[in-house]
Amino acid sequence: MSSSLRARPQTKWWALAVIALTQLIVVLDGTIVSIALPRAQADLGLSDGQRQWVVTAYALAFGALLLLGGRIADYLGRKRTFMIGMVGFGAASLFGGLAQQGWELILARGLQGVFAALLAPAALALLTVTFPSGRERNTAFAVFGTVAGTGAAIGLLLGGFLTEFTDWRWCLLVNLFFVAVGLVGGALFLTESRAEGDNRYDVWGAITVTLGLGALVYGFSLAENGWGDPLTITFLALGVVLLGVFVWVESRVAQPLLPLRVVADRVRGGAFLIQGVAGAIMIGATLYLTFHLQFVLGMGALPAGAATLPLPIATMIIAPIATKLLTVIGPRPMLIVGPLIAAAGLFLLSGITPDGAYIVQIAPALVLLGVGMGFVFIPLQNLALTGVAPHDAGVASAVANSSMQIGGSIGLSVFTAVYAASVGGHAQAELSPWQLTDAYGWIFIVASILLVAAAVIAAVMVRGTKDELMPAHPGVAVGAH
Repeated sequence: MSSSLRARPQTKWWALAVIALTQLIVVLDGTIVSIALPRAQADLGLSDGQRQWVVTAYALAFGALLLLGGRIADYLGRKRTFMIGMVGFGAASLFGGLAQQGWELILARGLQGVFAALLAPAALALLTVTFPSGRERNTAFAVFGTVAGTGAAIGLLLGGFLTEFTDWRWCLLVNLFFVAVGLVGGALFLTESRAEGDNRYDVWGAITVTLGLGALVYGFSLAENGWGDPLTITFLALGVVLLGVFVWVESRVAQPLLPLRVVADRVRGGAFLIQGVAGAIMIGATLYLTFHLQFVLGMGALPAGAATLPLPIATMIIAPIATKLLTVIGPRPMLIVGPLIAAAGLFLLSGITPDGAYIVQIAPALVLLGVGMGFVFIPLQNLALTGVAPHDAGVASAVANSSMQIGGSIGLSVFTAVYAASVGGHAQAELSPWQLTDAYGWIFIVASILLVAAAVIAAVMVRGTKDELMPAHPGVAVGAH
């Protein structure tokens, strides 16, 4: 039986603060170490390939295990899963902050991803419990969407500040403060809920989807050695086969890890694909922007982090506008226009040169990117969960988050392959600033093409009237009974 209770009016907004803080933690930790990578690499003796895995290990573990995390949250209890995830995330962050060797840092980042896979779906499912419908729900999702959209950029800024004034290790140790606040707030303001009925774990589904996504992302990471490399082809093919087996398993088990009805819906499927593109941009493309700021323009960690501020500021400014527009025009126009605006920003960014002024070449592009992504993130979370049955709330939350993380993992690997092809396999130290900017420019062009593809996906798959896409009483009122 469900043990859920609707949150009391006096505590629901405090619960939103705790949930938003959780989303901020898991999103900003995807990028907070990016700005510190040059110093961490030098301190721990990381190779260029290992450097990428400091980012990829987190996103890969996070994305690959989110489906399982969603089901654990549904069955074990969302608040209980949230608290376990918080403790584990704090422990992994402490381990990473004290790392003395490169492999320890990469392992710690993977462990952070494992516990983030418990935190994120539990938090989003708790959000649907606390705000089941109406105007308050739209406001809550707007706050949540804004945090999701700006968290990656905030991570860059915070990482720059901590690296500049303390040490790169504080990019992980700072999580201990967030975790302490989250544990206290969770204990005080969150209400337990769980899915009803006979709950059993889909073991084979968990194994095949985790190994399948892992093989796929690893295969893409090997693409920097060439798309025709036998090892690259092997892992990509293995990933596709395992994911095919996963779909077969899910169609036959009584209680699947991922009920295919969750992703078979055309609108939700389109939302998940757009979320994947957004992850590729916010996790993958922004990493190479920080490399340009530091390696080419010679900025320190804090100035480089501050130089990314136009992106989150533009998103935060556009968020209330997008929230109002959402109830007027619905999500579809925003999900078509938003990616196109962001694509224009990345295309503008592709014209960077070593001697170009930041205020001319970079700042305007980041404003366009921030505005465009604001129009994407605000409707996306709500759309991805609209109409989901209560029993599937946790897994639908997991798919929404997993799409972004796996998209980020694959995007970063693809961008790294584009970079490797552009520089002809030469080490960074052997390249001139002009060669570096040319390689970064190609990455931003590929990223802009992905965003155009996202706009096409929205036009084709996110179809229906505003009332159909945003019903007055969405079907995700988990436990609100």
